[in-house]
Amino acid sequence: MMLIAESHVEERLIAERQALGLDAHDEVWDGVYFMPPIANDEHQHFVSKLCFAFELVVGVRGLGLVRPGVNVSDRDQDWTENFRVPDVVVFLNGTRAINRGAHWHGGPDLAVEIMSKGDRSREKLAFYAAVGTREVLLIDRLPWRLELHRLVDGRMVEAGRSELPASGAIASEVVPLTFRLVEGPDRPRIEVTGGEAGQQWLI
Repeated sequence: MMLIAESHVEERLIAERQALGLDAHDEVWDGVYFMPPIANDEHQHFVSKLCFAFELVVGVRGLGLVRPGVNVSDRDQDWTENFRVPDVVVFLNGTRAINRGAHWHGGPDLAVEIMSKGDRSREKLAFYAAVGTREVLLIDRLPWRLELHRLVDGRMVEAGRSELPASGAIASEVVPLTFRLVEGPDRPRIEVTGGEAGQQWLI
């Protein structure tokens, strides 16, 4: 943990991250600039495959939009003072969130957070509840666990969990999919099932 009190050092560090393209998932939490851990290859694999599954059951069918890593804020103006960047989002048709181009004002119907060592994904749940996000899927890799959190009476409540060895499926109410953690040859896999034809993907 590092706290930078010198504004010129802070500005230089942010500029360097922007120049190197390392700031894609940087966030601002109520005016405090937050730099999450850099996503590794496994993290990017999950983003790609989940976007593919969501696109098939939502995007292709014209039910909404699927995006990897968008800026989500509780503000229409001065949004850069408070925003989060979920790894994957789904905005269904009729969503209350407004696309402002550089950011979305209001939460997605479904957000996915892929957790890395040292990140603070669980601390984002209150923010996601405040902006009206209906569900948040947390993918924890230390240890491996899937958690589905759902908006209930203005706060995020855990609606399902899948972890080994006894791993049951958890069902989304936002997208027609279930998620289950299963054993894999080198690491656990995420089994995603659903869609019109009951398709299944191992991620």
